[in-house]
Amino acid sequence: MNTVLVTSTGESTGKTAITLALGLLAKERGLDVGYMKPKGTRLQSSTGKTLDEDPMLARELLDIDAEMHQLEPVVYSPTFIQGAIRGKENNEELSEVISHHFDDLSADKDLMLVEGGGSYRTGGIVDLTDADVASLLDAEVVLVADYSHPSDLDDLVAAVEDIGSDRLAGIVFNRVNDSVYDELETEVAPFLEARNVPVLGVVPAEKDLAGVTVQELADELGADLATDAPTDAFVERFLVGAMGGDAALRYFRRTKDAAVITGGDRANIQRAALEAPGVKCIILTGGHRPVGAVIGKAEEKGVPVLLVTGDTLSVTDRAEDIVSTGRTRDERTVQRMRDLLFEHADVDAIIGGIEPSNEPDGDDE
Repeated sequence: MNTVLVTSTGESTGKTAITLALGLLAKERGLDVGYMKPKGTRLQSSTGKTLDEDPMLARELLDIDAEMHQLEPVVYSPTFIQGAIRGKENNEELSEVISHHFDDLSADKDLMLVEGGGSYRTGGIVDLTDADVASLLDAEVVLVADYSHPSDLDDLVAAVEDIGSDRLAGIVFNRVNDSVYDELETEVAPFLEARNVPVLGVVPAEKDLAGVTVQELADELGADLATDAPTDAFVERFLVGAMGGDAALRYFRRTKDAAVITGGDRANIQRAALEAPGVKCIILTGGHRPVGAVIGKAEEKGVPVLLVTGDTLSVTDRAEDIVSTGRTRDERTVQRMRDLLFEHADVDAIIGGIEPSNEPDGDDE
């Protein structure tokens, strides 16, 4: 059996989509695939329980017959972290629990995919970083990273050193913009490979895999639409309007694919946002309706205005969480990532090029 742990240099790099897409590619080759996320970090509360949604999607897409407590033995919640700080969590006991469930999940599997926590460092307070988990489970590590500037390599090299060259299978760069794609392939990849760090894939950015649509954002926030404007534009980032009109306009014009969050009574900020071509929608907090002139201008420019009742800080936190989660838990996104990995990554190197342990029945003589 081959075990691959997929980790990342930071949160929201597309690690889940890549892990599950690798599972789909392996299943297409006839491999019996298992999955585990030892530390649940993307937590949602439902039916009285706090669980990570990633293992739920893995169980569905990879057709895994296992219980959630097996797939996610450690719920890495704020309560857990506080308990660890107070000495209530024991590394040896946690390691034993993870190993026990891993043994059960990996029985008769050709490939085990282990998804890391929020980043490769997550779990350090209980000595269970992703490097620690890889050692515990004897896994090879695939490191997922973003790249937009050469300075990003500092964090990447530090992550490689923490993981160790004996464990690292290689790097997969994800969501790479056209502006740096050639640089990454012709300069960065050779630099890393000269340091014995294999680059296993350079996956281009895809517009419909980044951010969420305005309509999805409105639905998640429970917002009312104050305008009759299209809501299919994608939002990738948020700007908080808390300055004067002129300063706000200069600020807003420096970005793209953004939503501006500001108070419903800040008409000067709202007008400035409507003058910036990169602003895809305006989210007004406090339950205030904007003045009629703002609504008219927004409809003229085709910029949706969303009304929410919360304060600006809490709405911003919630909106950023929605975008950072993105569309990872969408089956269509995982299928698209499967195609991207097939086209732009060395899948054989990642999943080991292993053959199914049990060949399907056939008519061969």
